[in-house]
Amino acid sequence: MQQDMIVVLDLGSEQNTLIAREIRALGVYSEIHPHDITQQQLAALPNVKGIILNGGPNRVVDGKAIDASRAVYNSGLPLFVVDHQGEVQPSLPNWPQKEEARRDALRGFIFDTCHAQPNWNMENFIADQIDLIRQQVGNKKVLLALSGGVDSSVVAALLIRAVGPQLTCVHVNHGLLRKGEPEQVVEVFQKQLGANLVYVDAVDRFLTKLEGVADPEQKRKIIGAEFIRVFEEEARKLDGIEFLGQGTIYPDIVESGTKTAKMVKSHHNVGGLPEDMQFALVEPLKMLFKDEVRACGLALGLPESMVYRQPFPGPGLGVRCLGAITRDRLEALRESDAILREEFANAGLQGKVWQYFTIIPDFKSVGVRDNARSFEWPVIVRAVNTVDAMTATVEELAWPLMHRITQRITQEVKGVNRVLYDLTPKPVGTIEWE
Repeated sequence: MQQDMIVVLDLGSEQNTLIAREIRALGVYSEIHPHDITQQQLAALPNVKGIILNGGPNRVVDGKAIDASRAVYNSGLPLFVVDHQGEVQPSLPNWPQKEEARRDALRGFIFDTCHAQPNWNMENFIADQIDLIRQQVGNKKVLLALSGGVDSSVVAALLIRAVGPQLTCVHVNHGLLRKGEPEQVVEVFQKQLGANLVYVDAVDRFLTKLEGVADPEQKRKIIGAEFIRVFEEEARKLDGIEFLGQGTIYPDIVESGTKTAKMVKSHHNVGGLPEDMQFALVEPLKMLFKDEVRACGLALGLPESMVYRQPFPGPGLGVRCLGAITRDRLEALRESDAILREEFANAGLQGKVWQYFTIIPDFKSVGVRDNARSFEWPVIVRAVNTVDAMTATVEELAWPLMHRITQRITQEVKGVNRVLYDLTPKPVGTIEWE
């Protein structure tokens, strides 16, 4: 069943995702699109029942006031204005200030004015995506970057259901994975799930490319570009590969910047892709938030242990080994992360805290080891909770646990003499440091 859609047009508000999620919570599908959407682009969207114009205090871009395109006002679709400056288009309903009134106004617009049906659910979403994948791919073959994380695992399950034997999964060990992770990916996907899996050892290749590179944006772009090159090489060994499957989700796109919002950071699968890439992308999760991706995975029959696995960034430990990556600091990062995960599991926090990891910056501090001066790295511990990865709160850890983590890391990890805890929520910080 094709789902009815309410389109949210971005006019500079920071509440786009909030409104889209409120609409989906009412059982109606919603997508966010740029304010200057064209008539052709609008007409190409399926089952649009209404449009929400979402303004904000920064309704000026590059010194010019912005508004929706003429195609929106001439579309004949019902319009609803959300304007946080109090500027309302004549004859159009405005956004109430009180939360309960806002929900009532939203319900009235969606169901009474637009006559949208509450048919947004994971079963319908999966059915739609399978149809779309089959239409896009046809009888061609797909290459999937399979990290073993939640996003790529759910994409793999969708692609297996949609195109089955036309899918080849490629797991690249770029040297930036957590301890024991490459072995685990091979065990689960190849041996247990029977996926057509190609394992590529590219550790030296990636670390050589990243040598001396300190800028986080440049690191992300190098990692993203090198991934594509590896996939192109693997594709040339196969016949008929024309598509690249990716686990891009909506927060990746939002944080990589829009026409009305500044970039937070480019994600390797959004801002880091080379312009001369030879694949067409298959990204069935790109409009889902993280909690929706997990719900999709469960609906596809994936085990909870896989679906609720901790998120892991595409560039891996490359964005947690801050500054220019060195092999010794990367190894210290890998070992400290393994200790942290082990201690969280022993404390019963596995599955209860959304994400936790360690970070090692590219500087050292003075300490004391074996009654002598030491000059070693600090390890920063980060533990956060979130629903959709757009905002995050910090987990309050018990002091005995923090003492145990500190003792183990400083005693067991070579080159480390301090352990710090990051107390910064998102915003003002981001979940990752780079």
